[in-house]
Amino acid sequence: MLKFITIETDYKPRERKIVNTIMTLLTAVATLIYPDFLYLIAGGYLVALGVLFFAFKLPTFLAAFPAVTGVLILIFPDLIPITFGVFLILFGLIFFFSFSLSILGVLTFVIGMLIYFNPDLIAYFIAAFMLMYAINNIFSLIRSK
Repeated sequence: MLKFITIETDYKPRERKIVNTIMTLLTAVATLIYPDFLYLIAGGYLVALGVLFFAFKLPTFLAAFPAVTGVLILIFPDLIPITFGVFLILFGLIFFFSFSLSILGVLTFVIGMLIYFNPDLIAYFIAAFMLMYAINNIFSLIRSK
């Protein structure tokens, strides 16, 4: 007897990309307007990104990584250059090797290194990364229509 088992999920990559793009754009603008509240903005963004990844059923490691980084930033705000820099370095490597987004991966890696080694301009580097990421998502949404 042959039985088929199907598992249905509500995973919609287009909806995830739209929500992620809007959230990233709002966070980038908030970072540029209020750079003194960077730890709240960056920590909140990373926790929301982790929740978004969990909600859209991405792999657990990929979903937990930004959430844990965001919680570390919220608990230890002085560690923003280290935590966000390392987050971007690892996220850039993930982009580069697994999602075949080589240009975005290299740029994310470079911005992560700049944040790690130059913590004085961290708010502007984070805003630059978020704007670059949001613009990349907008272009891919337009291209996929």
